[in-house]
Amino acid sequence: MNSPGHARTYEVRTYGCQMNVHDSERLSGLLETAGYLKAEQGEQADVVVFNTCAVRENADNRLYGNLGHLAPIKAARPGMQIAVGGCLAQKDRNEITRKAPWVDVVFGTHNIGSLPVLLERARVADEAQVEILESLEVFPSTLPTKRESAYAAWVSVSVGCNNTCTFCIVPSLRGKEKDRRPGEILAEIETLVADGVSEVTLLGQNVNAYGVEFGDRLAFGKLLRACGQIEGLERVRFTSPHPAEFTDDVIEAMAETPNVMPQLHMPLQSGSDRILKAMRRSYRQSKYLGIIERVREAIPEAAITTDIIVGFPGETEEDFLQTMQVTEQARFAGAFTFQYSKRPGTPAAVLEDQVPRDVVQGRYERLVELVNDIAWQENQHQVGRVVEVLVAEGEGRKDAVTHRLSGRAPDNRLVHFEAPAEPVRPGDVVEVEVTYAAPHHLVADRVFAVRRTRSGDAWEARVLSPTSTGVSLGMPGLGVPEPLPVVNACG
Repeated sequence: MNSPGHARTYEVRTYGCQMNVHDSERLSGLLETAGYLKAEQGEQADVVVFNTCAVRENADNRLYGNLGHLAPIKAARPGMQIAVGGCLAQKDRNEITRKAPWVDVVFGTHNIGSLPVLLERARVADEAQVEILESLEVFPSTLPTKRESAYAAWVSVSVGCNNTCTFCIVPSLRGKEKDRRPGEILAEIETLVADGVSEVTLLGQNVNAYGVEFGDRLAFGKLLRACGQIEGLERVRFTSPHPAEFTDDVIEAMAETPNVMPQLHMPLQSGSDRILKAMRRSYRQSKYLGIIERVREAIPEAAITTDIIVGFPGETEEDFLQTMQVTEQARFAGAFTFQYSKRPGTPAAVLEDQVPRDVVQGRYERLVELVNDIAWQENQHQVGRVVEVLVAEGEGRKDAVTHRLSGRAPDNRLVHFEAPAEPVRPGDVVEVEVTYAAPHHLVADRVFAVRRTRSGDAWEARVLSPTSTGVSLGMPGLGVPEPLPVVNACG
């Protein structure tokens, strides 16, 4: 327990998707605005917040294991508090305090802004506070945010999802899709750029369905083009689109907007039309491959990555071979591969014909081997190319001879490059020649130029200023937009 007059410390532990990572930035911003300080590495925090994920079968086991580890620590530290939020909290609610009565606060996906008040209420009342809202009342971008990076930022364009994939529990936990107005999104990006950010990632459960709430099915392509007009914004990315709603106007916007990066992450999930139907994925193999073909026609240098699930209930060897075939044809630069696991509360969890674990494991290993082989081949095509790398934080890689820094090429490939004689900072840009390729990274031992940037200045200012918190106060006055009259209802 801190002595009187000393600020309490906090730690946020994050599990799950990019949306959770962005929510954790907001939780950190809220706590720092309320007077808490981030705990130093290795220090036991006075407040530990778990921002949970519910999409994995063993998500609850992981949470309760961590909570059990903290129980004796909390018992020995009067005043310590534990909070649980995120998707698992939204799903399990009062079950958390029943299984772990030493938890002080449980909050859901729709009310992360309540955390500081709930912590204080739990402290004063000396009893657990559980608050779960059923729907979003204020768009979370109105909340203060502490970004981990000085030069890159997430920007939410929507929350929630209108799809009904049988393996996914997200719609029931994050609700129906809620879209922000384009002006609000662009105003946030302009504020971030003024703060030194040079790269933004537009974030949503299904970004290319953006505009459904206000009836404009072309809204996402328009948003990409508008990002191209923001001075000082060098890189724009987005994740994740859904193949069923991926339209040619988005491809055109990607190709014609210079600061939209030549990168696309588009989940496949399965290459079998029969399994896609069982998953309620409203596209088929031919449509998916057609999108990739059109992207590569318009943006030849595009790096395409994906998500693939192996062992969905009822998957046969023939179904799996269809996935392998699509993977071969698509030539992914990388793939996040998953063995199917039951998500409690999803339709797929109760389907018959669950695939035996040893069969799933065998297929998974075959797929990973193919994905890695293709990624390596695609990376080898990069050798000899000159690319601009946005320098990342961290020391990079060291070997017996060379000290290398790390960063991302425009297509989001990871590049380890030889540290130049001229000092470079995270957020700066280096021009390098790729000299070696591995399955998951590139190496560049030739550095041609270093460009010092406003983003590097912002990183330096944050590091050198002992009073800098890195907390932005959100976008005052921005809430969930009122729907416009529906113009195109098919968005």
